[in-house]
Amino acid sequence: MKKNCWELKACGREPGGSKATEMGICTAATDRTSDGLNGGKNGGRFCWAVAGTLCGGVVQGSFAEKKASCLSCEVFKQIRTEEGREFVMVQPGQRVGSHK
Repeated sequence: MKKNCWELKACGREPGGSKATEMGICTAATDRTSDGLNGGKNGGRFCWAVAGTLCGGVVQGSFAEKKASCLSCEVFKQIRTEEGREFVMVQPGQRVGSHK
């Protein structure tokens, strides 16, 4: 069974998690639009592209805003390696930056 980001990081920020009541539930654990991507539950294996995740105890922004930290994250690297050629970086049509 593939592990989701909250399992890999053991952050406890998923529904029913050890820190969910105290620190809040992360959007990666509840974002159903990403369910199944990279074989994960909700945004659990697509967390870098989910806005408002709670990595490091701080609300993160959009992918464009958190890209540098996500691309160097061990969870991202592990999921990318596990998925190989099937790896999904962004959803079709997803905007990852701002265009002015």
